Amino acid sequence: MKTSHRFNSFIIINCMAAALFIVLLNFPVSNTEAKFLNTPESFSELAEKASPVVVNIRTEKTVKGGGRVFRHFGGSPFGKEDPFDFFEKFFGGDQNKDFKQRSLGSGFIIDKEGHIVTNNHVIEGADEIKVRLNNDDEYDAEIVGRDPNTDIALIKVKSNTDLPVSKMGDSDALKVGQWVLAIGSPFGLEHTVTAGIVSAKGRVIGSGPYDDFIQTDASINPGNSGGPLINMDGEVVGINTAIIASGQGIGFAVPINLARGIIEQLKKSGEVTRGWLGVAIQDISSEIAEYYGVEDKKGVLVTEIFNGDPADNAGIQAKDIIVSVNGQNVETTRDLTRLIAAISVGNTADILVLRNGKEKKFKVKIAKREDSQLVSGVYQNNNTDDLGIQVSELSPEISRQFNIKQTEGIIVTDVDNDSKGAQAGIMAGDIIKEINHEPVRSIDDYTNAVNKIKSGEPVHMFIQRMNRGFLVIKLIK
Repeated sequence: MKTSHRFNSFIIINCMAAALFIVLLNFPVSNTEAKFLNTPESFSELAEKASPVVVNIRTEKTVKGGGRVFRHFGGSPFGKEDPFDFFEKFFGGDQNKDFKQRSLGSGFIIDKEGHIVTNNHVIEGADEIKVRLNNDDEYDAEIVGRDPNTDIALIKVKSNTDLPVSKMGDSDALKVGQWVLAIGSPFGLEHTVTAGIVSAKGRVIGSGPYDDFIQTDASINPGNSGGPLINMDGEVVGINTAIIASGQGIGFAVPINLARGIIEQLKKSGEVTRGWLGVAIQDISSEIAEYYGVEDKKGVLVTEIFNGDPADNAGIQAKDIIVSVNGQNVETTRDLTRLIAAISVGNTADILVLRNGKEKKFKVKIAKREDSQLVSGVYQNNNTDDLGIQVSELSPEISRQFNIKQTEGIIVTDVDNDSKGAQAGIMAGDIIKEINHEPVRSIDDYTNAVNKIKSGEPVHMFIQRMNRGFLVIKLIK
């Protein structure tokens, strides 16, 4: 009886599993879901449709006195024994002779007028630009405009026939894990198609103030630069731009949504104009969020106001926390940088800040950002107590000694090893701005603030650190 019961149970379970499998097979799946659930059997049709809009770009530029300069630019890739030097020893060479430097890249056609998008580094300084289409037609191209900050360039060719045009997609709609194609000319091998997935979004790789890259594992190599990253609908969602040399297939593309406005400005005026707020900023750490009572570390801390610039004129102050611009939430320095950069010069922006825990609104007339100006990020700038901290009032001599710009306030000149201050992370050169929300402008301010705190109570030091901006250091007295 037991054997029969087990057998019957086995049959019932298998029947249920089979029924569930049949139901799942007939369950409707959306196109978007299908892209994630199924590996495409073939990319052939997609590659065939997309390839005609992708072009091969060859450039040539003259490097003055290029012999030695070119050979040692960035160091020899061959180590100590540079074969260029080896050949020169035996065959001679004119170190002052001009050098013709050639490079390869990719691009894609965006309109019938012959405008082509590529990377700035592909065509920068070029004396001659040649563009070859998928059908082997070749054209001379001219530079319409460049934007080094995002490494985007726009060139143009003149054709007597209608050119194929790219279909633009929505990079914001991309999801991690979605299939993408990269088409370009890696190592000069024209119209090479590689496939992969979106590995990550919003990558910052230190290439500039507007880093917001799509990371992909679709093979991208030298020569792919400027080519399109394409989704499964055949739409351009990115511009292949950078690789990590030792990253084994890790590539990065500029999102097409970021590039759209830049391309339009380049087409219209040949240059890109960005908004300027006139502040130095930094992201909010957990300690600063706790210190100011900011929920979820949302917002950006203003570390410096530049005199006479828009933020200063509007009344924004250092230590304000910017939480939104024109109703759009600001969570990171990159958010604020992009939002301000996108505002037309002369327009007014509604900026919401937190000051001493209360919201304040400012109307700021945006100015033009110059490349030499800082928009975001890093702020460049003998008595020992029971915390193990030695402080001094700032003087011009001490400012020079610690290589800082400020000449007023209280600076940490030394920290005892194994002291509470050292264990908490206080460092020589830190400028103490507040202790438990009380301003510190003199030795007396510092001493009084520390003396008020009883043994075992927390000490929150609001400090400014060179090359780091504002920090909050927490320790127990």
